[in-house]
Amino acid sequence: MALFFQLDIPRGVEAFGGDHLLVFYCRVHNEVADPPSAGGRLVPRYWAAPQPSEPAPFWRILLQRHATLPTAEPDPSLVPLPLTLQAFEDTPNARGLGAQTSKVGGASSWAQFPEYYRCACGADLVYLCQVPEDMEFAVHPGQPEQPDGGGGPDTYGLFLGNEVYILACPDHCDPAAAWPVNQN
Repeated sequence: MALFFQLDIPRGVEAFGGDHLLVFYCRVHNEVADPPSAGGRLVPRYWAAPQPSEPAPFWRILLQRHATLPTAEPDPSLVPLPLTLQAFEDTPNARGLGAQTSKVGGASSWAQFPEYYRCACGADLVYLCQVPEDMEFAVHPGQPEQPDGGGGPDTYGLFLGNEVYILACPDHCDPAAAWPVNQN
């Protein structure tokens, strides 16, 4: 798996302020996530549960509490770029949707309809951030082309280029207790 991005969650983001988010994704498996649930909750260790097309997830989302330092080395396959967060007024529209952009916190801007999940620990997952549709991540020359990447041989995408909403457990029951919702 490749480290696609990481960031420090601003202190003002409810439930996750001060945490450090890391998003890893497989360079050769480009699929959408299918939530494994039972009895109205995601299954225990849902972040490691098999996916319909794969024996295990092809992503990993980690939320480190009170992390002191980001990972020191960039992923060798992706071109590292600085990620700068800027405060902005995310005023929900009449349908309750926020701005459609990369963002952390604020109001989600569901492409289709809101999705809600309950963590295996019993807590309702909370919207943390989103990555817009067709976001491309530049790769170093000579890397294998990503299947169904859509951006060509010099970029990788996440979850078939769908809009990605990361929901996470506000109780922090496990550093991996997060779910990537994919919509287009």
